[in-house]
Amino acid sequence: MVTPRISYAHLLAKPNPKHVESLLKFFESGRAERGTGGFGVEIEHLPVHNGSDTAVSYYEPNGIEALLKRLAPYYDEEKEYWENGHLVGLGRPGVSVSLEPGGQVETSIGILKKPSDLITLYTKFRREADPILEDLDFRLVNYGYQPKSSFADVPVNPKDRYDAMTDYLGRVGQFGPCMMRCSASTQVSIDFVDEHDAIEKMRLGTVIGPILAYFFRNTPYFEGETNPWPLLRQRMWDYLDFQRTNVIPGLFDPRFGWEDYAIDVLSTPLMFADLTHTPEAVASGASPKELHRPAFRENAGDVYPDRELNPYEINHIISTHFNDVRLKNFVELRHWDSLPIERAERLTEIVASLFYVPENRERLESYFDGITEEEVFEAKANIQAHGRQASPYGQPLEFWKEFLGLEGLLSDIPGDPNHPDVFQE
Repeated sequence: MVTPRISYAHLLAKPNPKHVESLLKFFESGRAERGTGGFGVEIEHLPVHNGSDTAVSYYEPNGIEALLKRLAPYYDEEKEYWENGHLVGLGRPGVSVSLEPGGQVETSIGILKKPSDLITLYTKFRREADPILEDLDFRLVNYGYQPKSSFADVPVNPKDRYDAMTDYLGRVGQFGPCMMRCSASTQVSIDFVDEHDAIEKMRLGTVIGPILAYFFRNTPYFEGETNPWPLLRQRMWDYLDFQRTNVIPGLFDPRFGWEDYAIDVLSTPLMFADLTHTPEAVASGASPKELHRPAFRENAGDVYPDRELNPYEINHIISTHFNDVRLKNFVELRHWDSLPIERAERLTEIVASLFYVPENRERLESYFDGITEEEVFEAKANIQAHGRQASPYGQPLEFWKEFLGLEGLLSDIPGDPNHPDVFQE
């Protein structure tokens, strides 16, 4: 009997070796010089009407589309992103503005050399956006979930990808439409110097992410009611679609490497195929709907040609995975609710201290040496079940607050200044 080296969710899938090699080269291209310590930060905002606090949609008069069009002069015209005749993204050096499925406005900021750079770039974005928002009579809120509206009240924005995701995620797991239309997050990306460094950071990020998420929890509401879960974001993602979410299969096997991650990503059904930058498909005369189409069963090897993948194709394939920690040509930590900018900066400072200060990093690696995937699952469930009384990895939350250096969390800064007394319990 032959036993697989690592148990994956896709044991009978056979990724294309040329595609595997493409991802390995892509990961290799992300290697940074030792000590560089760069960051990227993404903050998603929930658009809500002034007065009613209900969700603002893309299509309504004075809605998200109007906001983007009025912001456009501040950004580079050649970096505008249009789909189906609608403006859905903006960009300029240091900042890009894009949309999540329910019209959530995401600002991607970086590469930052130090956490305090975040405030500078974000403040410029808000200085340009806030007068427009005031005129349109809505605001951007930093909560993990819409305060008043249900997923059923929020239409998806005009991306073919989101139509396919709605169809697929609405039929699997529990919370696909809720996550897509009403949730919002903060994500922090860090660099790596080689394969070993990348894998270690992915492991550590997966281990401590739920603990940091508890101390930075920021989701008072769910579906118009008080949020019943200590970590709603984790609850949605963990029960969404296990083949592309939660802990990366095999990550805590000491033999795990980039190739294992590439095989896992390439073996997963794509959910949505983007062939707009695949020369063979474009040259075939395929229609726009054929270049943007659902792929509920097909994986990358079924969709893309038998050759090395180009960077656009690689980024699209990876973007169909939503693990707690995701590897691109950087390491993306994805655990956290949308946070007001001051708290996002503090979170980034903590991430910098834990991952870029050698003595802190070594202390973490020593403490968690030999940890298993099952222990991570247990810790996540422990926080979810016990909240303030949780003991993830066998230690109370007060221990982790000290061990991880979680001081000055700015937990008195509200996610919505219009409701300064509203916080998640």
